[in-house]
Amino acid sequence: MNKFTTALCALGLGFALASSAGAATSDEAIIERIKPLGSVCLEGDETCGGAAAAAATASAGGARSGADVYTQKCAACHAVGVAGAPKFGSADWTDRAAKGMETLLANAINGINAMPPRGTCADCSDEEIQGAIEHMIDSAK
Repeated sequence: MNKFTTALCALGLGFALASSAGAATSDEAIIERIKPLGSVCLEGDETCGGAAAAAATASAGGARSGADVYTQKCAACHAVGVAGAPKFGSADWTDRAAKGMETLLANAINGINAMPPRGTCADCSDEEIQGAIEHMIDSAK
């Protein structure tokens, strides 16, 4: 081989190595761009590395009061009577109270008319929902 051929081979090898390194860098960039932004962990899922346990601990701060649940979850509809929802502080609640707490709680948990099950409080316990109902009934007195 002469010097010219050797130089051409070296140049070709250099391009091959450079494009190979570029491909690896490009692959890494693609992997970085398409990786998931996060993951969902459910309470009790042991594969989440403690994230679910942390969430469970955070939510274990105790039951929210009926007033808190109403303000955070129920007021969006019950403050103004959206889609026929009984308004907070109105006689609508006096009429409903006559049906009994068992019926009102079952309606709130299962949904009734335009109200979906548990209203807008999917994370409320039955006791918290009952507290919110009691708070709305008390507002009518």
